[in-house]
Amino acid sequence: MAMQTIIMSSAPATRNAESEIVDDMGPFLRTYKCGRVERLVPDAFVPASEDPGATGVATRDVVIDPATGVSARLFLSVDAVATGRRLPLVVYFHGGAFCTGSAFSELFHRYAASLSARAGALVVSVEYRLAPEHPIPAAYEDAWVALRWAATRSDPWLAFHADPTRMFLAGESAGANIVHSVAARVAAGGEDICIEGMVLLQPFFWGTERLPAETGRHDGPVFSPEFVDTLWPFLTAGAAGNDDPRISPPAEQVASLPCRRVLVGVAAKDVARDRGCRYAAWLRRGERRREVTLLESKGKDHGFHLYRPGCASAVALMDRVAEFISGWAPSVNADAETERLHAREGTNKKTGRAAFADGPDNKVSGSPGPRAVGIAVAKSRL
Repeated sequence: MAMQTIIMSSAPATRNAESEIVDDMGPFLRTYKCGRVERLVPDAFVPASEDPGATGVATRDVVIDPATGVSARLFLSVDAVATGRRLPLVVYFHGGAFCTGSAFSELFHRYAASLSARAGALVVSVEYRLAPEHPIPAAYEDAWVALRWAATRSDPWLAFHADPTRMFLAGESAGANIVHSVAARVAAGGEDICIEGMVLLQPFFWGTERLPAETGRHDGPVFSPEFVDTLWPFLTAGAAGNDDPRISPPAEQVASLPCRRVLVGVAAKDVARDRGCRYAAWLRRGERRREVTLLESKGKDHGFHLYRPGCASAVALMDRVAEFISGWAPSVNADAETERLHAREGTNKKTGRAAFADGPDNKVSGSPGPRAVGIAVAKSRL
């Protein structure tokens, strides 16, 4: 009888544990009292294939560290290989607020494949561990292991096709934060890793003070400042706050980064826009002779280039990233494709402004032509 009473009273408690939300971090995930983590961002798995198919990009997966599960998906542009030249090596870290996303998901597979094809590059897309199951600093440690592995070029694709003098670090959002972290670790010394350039798109930096873009927002940013305030403590399992130098890097660390060229892309409506702009300004203060390019996508919000890759602004941004990495101007075919996108979206070529839904796009200052639509540029060489 006593046993029956225990069973009956424990059943509702079990149900409550399964349904009771402990952390609601929408739109990313929810955690429950029972320990379950529910990720809210649907993104299908895409298998790798060494058959390049219509994309012209062959892919395959590599396990870097079996103990932790750190791995990577490699993207190889076969058209670029056919030229006989060694290719730029891009170590790419996907976004997703350190708690969602995968190198093997459709969203980031598509972006990395497009980057490989457009830049004529060999892309190493890193699969790192996610919070909350693996709180920060797990993602940073995995990224460092992956960077060191890529730098050794021990994989056959890297050994035969990668140019060791042209290594780039690239990422968006949390991935851009990781780019900074591993570059800062290289700057701290102890590793002979040569970084030619960095690409940081809509970087996820934050802090305890409010910058102008984070106050008085009436244009409906994807993420409110109040929500972003809660992210870093959650990702670190309560071990750090928003004054943590990993999420709020100091100016002197930024200025010391070991690369010759940097491209920073921000989105005008992104709540973290001013963080990216300040980061670019700090890069220009460094003693190193460095070229810094700041791109602003007008009328856009965080992650727009991933979720609407065919919009004129996303195509323009990809053009600039590909040109930055390859050192070559986009092809005539790419420009023709952008022309068609503009025609479909009603872009006025004289003013560079889109006619509808895609936002008030502007031409690149001092750079005429269709591929300039949607981005404002500030460039400095020190």
